[in-house]
Amino acid sequence: MIPGSARKLSSPPADDLGGFGLLGSAPCFTAAMNLVRRYAQTSAHVLIQGETGTGKELVARAVHYLGPRRYKPFVPINCGALPDNLVENELFGHARGAFTDARESQPGVVGEADGGTLFLDEIECLSHKGQVALLRFLQDGHYRPLGGRSLVQADVRVIAASNRDFEAMVQEGSFRQDLLYRLAIMAVTLPPLRARGADVLLLIEHFVQRFARSYARPAPVLDEQARRQALAYAWPGNIRELENVVHRQFLLADGGVLHLDLGLDERSRAAPAASAEALAALDMRSAKAAVIARFERDYLEQLIAATGGNVSAAAQRAGKERRAFGKLLKKYGIERDRYAG
Repeated sequence: MIPGSARKLSSPPADDLGGFGLLGSAPCFTAAMNLVRRYAQTSAHVLIQGETGTGKELVARAVHYLGPRRYKPFVPINCGALPDNLVENELFGHARGAFTDARESQPGVVGEADGGTLFLDEIECLSHKGQVALLRFLQDGHYRPLGGRSLVQADVRVIAASNRDFEAMVQEGSFRQDLLYRLAIMAVTLPPLRARGADVLLLIEHFVQRFARSYARPAPVLDEQARRQALAYAWPGNIRELENVVHRQFLLADGGVLHLDLGLDERSRAAPAASAEALAALDMRSAKAAVIARFERDYLEQLIAATGGNVSAAAQRAGKERRAFGKLLKKYGIERDRYAG
C-alpha cells in the first residue's frame, strides 16, 4: 500500500475499495470514496489531490480497475522523473531515425496506455514544455511522435495527482491554468490521516494482518497505550508513514504485543515536530508542511480550549472570520464540544 509503487494490481471481483487498500469509515474519507466510485464509471480525466502518503495512486488504480477501462493498460509515471529535454519522447515516443540512437520506433507512455489510463503522479513537476505538449494532446487526443510524419490518435484517460495547491501554482505562473481545467474535469481531495480519527486503528489492523500473512507469523495485538498514541499522533507522512511504523514494530513485536513507540506521552495530541525520525523520512516541502500543521493544530486547540469551546470568541482572538475559523477546526478534526465548559 505504498502510493507511487509501479506494482501491477489486478481488479478485485467487486466494487470493493478495500481491495485496493482504501479502508476507512471517517465521514471525510467516505465522502471522497463516494466520488471515486462515481468517477470510476466515466472516462473523464481526474485530478487527485492530497498530502504525501494519503494513497493517491491507490485511488487512481481504483478509478481505473473499477471502471470500463479495467481490461486495458494502467500506465503509471512519475513526472518528477521526466527530464525536460526528454519529456516529449517519454510521453509520445519517437520514430526510427528521430535522433542518433533511434534505431527503431518506440512508443511513449501515451501509446502504451491507449484504450486505458495514464497516471501522472506529481503532475506539478511537469515542465512548462511538458505541460504544453500534454495540453495539446488532451485537446483532441492526437499527438506526433518525435521524428514522425503523421499524427497518431490515442484514446487515453489521464488521471493526475499532486500534493500541491494548484491555485497558488497558477498564480505564480508555474502551472498552466488551461491545463488545470483539462485535468480537473473531475477532482477529489484525499483527507490526511490526522483528520480520519479511528480509521488509523482500522489501518493498523489491516497492516498487521497483511504482515502476518507475509511473514507467516501470528498477528500481535495492539496494546492500549499504542492505541492512544496512534489516535494522538498527527502522522505527517500519513498512511505511508503508518505502514512503515507498523511494519517495523511488527518485526520487533515481543510477547504477542505490538507497541508503536512514537515518542509521545499519553496526553500528547499531535506531535510530528517531536518525531525527528518521522520528519527525516519526508522531503523538505512535506516536512515543512507537517511542522506548520502541528503549529496550526496546537494553536487552534489551545485557543478553543481557552474560550471554552466558543468558536466566535476564538475566531475573534485569532483575527479570523468565524466561518473560516470553523473550516480550520474541521480541517484538523477539532470538536469544540470537547472544550465546552
